[in-house]
This record gives sequence, structure tokens and C-alpha cells, in this order.
Amino acid sequence: MVVPEDIEAAILRLHYVEKWRRNTIADQLGIHHSVVERVLLQNGVSIEQLRVRASMVDPYASFIKAVLKEYPSLNAQRLYHMVRERGYPGGPDHFRHLVVRYRPATSEEAYLRLSTLPGEQAQVDWASFGKIKIGDAERKLYGFIMVLSWSRHIFLKFYLNQSTANFQRGHIEAFAFFGGYLTRELFYDNLKSAVLERIGKAIHFNPEILALAAHYRYKPVPVEVRQPAQKGRVERAVRFARSSFWPARKWKDLDDLNRQAREWCLGEAAERRWVQDEKLTVKEAFEQEQSYLLKAPETPFIVYDRKEVRIGKTPYACFDLNLYSVDPACVKQTLTVFATLETVKICHGITEVASHKRCFDKGKVIEDSQHIEELKEKKRAASKHRSMDRLRLAAPSSRDLLVQAGDRGHNLGRLTQELEELLDLYGAAELEAAIKEALLSERVHASAVKQSLERRRSESGRKEPVRLHFEKNEKANSLTISPRSLEIYDSLLKRPGEEES
Repeated sequence: MVVPEDIEAAILRLHYVEKWRRNTIADQLGIHHSVVERVLLQNGVSIEQLRVRASMVDPYASFIKAVLKEYPSLNAQRLYHMVRERGYPGGPDHFRHLVVRYRPATSEEAYLRLSTLPGEQAQVDWASFGKIKIGDAERKLYGFIMVLSWSRHIFLKFYLNQSTANFQRGHIEAFAFFGGYLTRELFYDNLKSAVLERIGKAIHFNPEILALAAHYRYKPVPVEVRQPAQKGRVERAVRFARSSFWPARKWKDLDDLNRQAREWCLGEAAERRWVQDEKLTVKEAFEQEQSYLLKAPETPFIVYDRKEVRIGKTPYACFDLNLYSVDPACVKQTLTVFATLETVKICHGITEVASHKRCFDKGKVIEDSQHIEELKEKKRAASKHRSMDRLRLAAPSSRDLLVQAGDRGHNLGRLTQELEELLDLYGAAELEAAIKEALLSERVHASAVKQSLERRRSESGRKEPVRLHFEKNEKANSLTISPRSLEIYDSLLKRPGEEES
């Protein structure tokens, strides 16, 4: 609260001339005594001169002064608990009022108006703009902002995260926006995309940003910690974007939002009055600055979102909330994703194993039809081998039948399928006997086996076989039980001492 000049003059006159005490001055002027006290303290009157009566905090005055001298920003609540532990009997509210007397006055820091040469410096930062809905995904929305320090020309583009890759993309887009030019220095806050670690003046730069700076030949400059005034231009640009561009903004998707942001940068932001000469606009100042800027190299700087991914049992790579198909041969391997804003490439070493259009939705499965066909073919081959194994277990002679059929050029897949069907109908023992008959007659095809099975069934007077099917238990349908010898049951029918005939 600012005390009016006439009240301040009256307080000083009544104190120094009339020798009135603090409370008397407050009562006569109709103001609170703390206002009188503050004015007098600011004008050199000591706390001892203002004291009306002894206070319960007086015995702790020297302790409070010593603590506040060492820790000037210590809050009154913490200081109260320290004094309370040392015997202070008062309450926290009254103490909070009294401790103001002993707190050292803070001097306001004076700032020089920073001036830069044209083409010398630009400032960069991120700004949060809430969230955006893309399909089923709700993603955070961030604005990348670069402002030329001399002309104040602004570049703004929105991204879905603050990754180092997007930070690099923002630089490249900004240089293109400024006509393929950039400044000699770029000022950054101490964000992880630029500075990984900082101890005093020792700075560990992010190697990705150093690679970008080396390509475009500019100097990255991190500002001092907790010194926002050193990048005040981009701070003001962020506030300007929030107040001028963002309110009541409607857009269809991210591309539409970025199109509007570009129009705003070239329109309203560029047409505002230039701070150093209101006769000029920012656009006109930029035209003057352009000849001092560095020309960006023509060779493009390629940026990827890179991530190591482990492929599990199914041939899909999980990246940025979605699944992307890969070659089925890559299961149980570690691959590397290289993603741009448009494509997702998945590599095994230097070999590309998949390429997809990038999706920013959530929980989607992006597939290549070729990968799916390869997977189906692999499954069919696996199913064929499982069928052969089942046949060999139930009817060992089936192996010889398949070998001879293969030598004669028969379709082994079809033959295996037909033999499996006969196995399900007639059982392992009957199938084994029929296959042996077919091998003896050198008729190595399914029809010969089937004829043998039907003849044996007819001769024994058995009924037509029925195939069992378990709808609720698919595993039972493919279950194979190896035949066992029934001789033990025949032995039960023999009388004691009776010999085999």
C-alpha cells in the first residue's frame, strides 16, 4: 500500500516537530498505527524510538535479528516456531506483526535496458497451452517461440511435447520462417533440451542441441539460473501470444492451429509498433535486420524421435502410445525407432524392417499388410509342423508315408490334413494299421488309407465312425492319445495256472 504524500508529510512533521508518539499520530490522522510506523522506519527512525511499551518479544530481539541477517527470506511462521522453542509465550499472529520491525529492508534491483545489435541475438522458449484432443488421446500442447531480440519478430509453432527432437524442429521451422536466416547467438533457459547439467559456470550442453548449433553455426547461450530478465524478450513474446493469439481461438486440428499461428506471426504480431521507434512496425524493423542475419546452410538437418524398443512375442513395436507392425522374424529382438512428424521407421541395426505413417492417436494398431501375410504364412507353416508331429505320435508309420508321398510330388499339406481327419474319426490304432497296408501296396495317398480303414470297419461289422467336437474346449479337439497295449486286460480273463495256447 502506497502512503499518500500529504499523509507521509503530516506523519513526519508531527513526529519531528510536535514530538507526538506513534499511536497519537495514528489516532489524530485516522490511520492504522502500522502505517505510521512504516513511514517513520523508512525515514530513519529506529525501532527503539517507536516503542511505546515493553513487548514480550523484546528478550528475543537479538536472536531474531541474527537469524534474519543470515537468512533474510526466512518466513515469519518458521521464525515463530524457532522462537517458540526458545520460550516465547505469544501467539503466531501477534509475532508475525512484530517481526516486521526486525526484518532487514530489501533493496530493489535495478535493471539496465538491454540493447542488442541487429542480427546478433534471438531468444527461445517453450510455453504451455493446455491440452488437445486427437482421436482417443488427450495430449499436452506446447508452443515453441523464437523472437529476434533486435526487431522483435516472433515465430510461434505448436507441438505435442517438449522433446529434444521437437525443440530441434522448432529451430529449423523458425529459421525457414525468417527467410532462411538466423542470428549469431540463441539464448535459452536452462531447460533439458538445451542444458543437461549446470554447476556454476560449468555447463553440460545437450549433445543434440550442440549438433544443431554446429550445423547452423550459431552460439548457444544459456542464461543465468533464476535470471528471467536476461531473456525478457521471449518472456514478453509468450505473454503477448497468450493475450493476443490464444484467447477464444478455434481450430480443427493441430495443422489448422499452426496455420493460424503462422498467419498471426505474419499479421498482427508483425504489424505491431516497434518498441525502439514507433514510426516503424516490427515487420519493417525485421526487413532492416535481415541483411545482418546469418544465412542458414542449404543442407537440411534431419531430426528424428529415436527410441529403443523391445519386440515381444507378437511382431509389434510400441511407440508413442501406439503399436506398429514389424517383420515377424524380429520377435524377441531389440529394434530402433526413427520417427519424424510424418513417418515411423523401425530398424534392426542399419536395416529398415518397417515403415509406417505416424499416428498421434492412442492405442491404435498400425499394420503393414505384408507383415500380416508373412505372419499368417508363418502360422500356417507352424500349424503344418504341429499336425505332422501329432501324426508321428499317433501313427509312427505316417512318417514313411509322408516321405514317399513327398518323393512322388504329392501335396504334403493336404495329405497331412486328410490323415488328421482320419485320425480323429478312426483313432490312432486303426490309422496306423491302415497306413501300413497302404505302404505295403505302395499306394501312398489318403484315399488308399481311407479305403483300408473302411474295409476293416466293414469286415468287423462296426458302425460308421462319428467325429467328436467339443465347442467349449478347442484344445480337446486336437488332443491325441497314444494307443496302449490291451494285453493286460486279456490276462485278467485267464484262470490261474492256465497257459497261453
